[in-house]
Amino acid sequence: MFAVVRTGGKQYRVAAGDKIAVEKLAGEAGDTVTLGDVLLAGEGEKIADASKVTVSAEIIAQAKSEKVVVFKKRRRHNYRRKAGHRQQMTLLRITDVGQGAKKAPAKKAAPAKKAAAPKAETEAKAAPAKKAPAKKAPAKKAATPKAAAAKKPAAKKAPAKKAPAKKAAPKADDKK
Repeated sequence: MFAVVRTGGKQYRVAAGDKIAVEKLAGEAGDTVTLGDVLLAGEGEKIADASKVTVSAEIIAQAKSEKVVVFKKRRRHNYRRKAGHRQQMTLLRITDVGQGAKKAPAKKAAPAKKAAAPKAETEAKAAPAKKAPAKKAPAKKAATPKAAAAKKPAAKKAPAKKAPAKKAAPKADDKK
C-alpha cells in the first residue's frame, strides 16, 4: 500500500520500508512518528479513503543537508558577499502504511497523557507563582529605601551643567 503524505510543506509518496529525508521533525533517533496529513492512499491502481489511513515512521537520524552557497555581487561596486547554509532534516524509515482504526486510538491516547502531564505541571507552576508575588511585595518595600539611598549619591556626583553660551550683541547694521 502507498500513500502521499504532506510534511514540511512538501509532499512525499511513501510505502512501507521506504526511507525519506524530510524537513526537521521533533524527536530523536529511534522515536516513532505518525505522519497525519495523508493526501492520497491506494494499493496498485485502487484508491483508498485517505482519512482512514495512517503512516507511521521511525526516525533514523537528525542530519543536515548539503551546503547551499549564497553569493551576492553588485557589478562595478566591489561588493561581494559569500555565505552558506545547511538545512536541518530528519531521515525517516516508513514502518507502516495502512488503516489506522486500530492503531490511531492507542497513539492518540499517549499524547493525551502527555498533554495532561503538562497541564498538571502548569497548575503546579501557577500555584508557586501566586505565592512568589506575595513574598516579593515586602521585598520591594525593603528595596525601595535602598534604591532611594543609592539614587541620592548618584545625584550629588553628577557634574554641574555649564551655563548657556551668551548671545552676541546685535550689530549696528540697521542705520538708515
